[in-house]
Amino acid sequence: MSATGEGGRPEHLTAHPRPGDRAPDLTLPDQHGEPVTLSEAVRGRAALLVFFPAAFTSICTGELLEVQLDIDTFANDRVQVHGISCDPQSSLRAWAALEGYRFPLLSDFWPHGQVCRSYGVLDERHGRPLRGTFLVDPTMTVRWSSVHGPDEERPIGLLHEAVRDR
Repeated sequence: MSATGEGGRPEHLTAHPRPGDRAPDLTLPDQHGEPVTLSEAVRGRAALLVFFPAAFTSICTGELLEVQLDIDTFANDRVQVHGISCDPQSSLRAWAALEGYRFPLLSDFWPHGQVCRSYGVLDERHGRPLRGTFLVDPTMTVRWSSVHGPDEERPIGLLHEAVRDR
């Protein structure tokens, strides 16, 4: 059993960016192999970064389906959703097609977990991200963040509150 800190978060993880911190930039391929760079994606609108442990798992599927059902709330002219995991691009493509996700799923597969690590949500022991969520504004400033353990479902209502004010 590993030691855990705040919110079921394993203690061996680095700190994640907090509101007011500069968001680490990232460039990752989406499920179709197209590179997505955060600093370009936030031009003129915010980005909601939704880190998840693994495609095709029950909690992750449920969370992202809730985001998908409320896509007009989460992804609009003010906010773009980006799902991020360490799954390979081909898995994310198959999962997005199966579930009908209409937002980019970004693969942090190689170098494994580099972006997850920069956001302080990579569980190094298990090689997967925690359920981190970050709202990044057009100036690359984190405006809202929440991190939950891999088996702890994130409350979608919190995402609604974060996005509503943008």
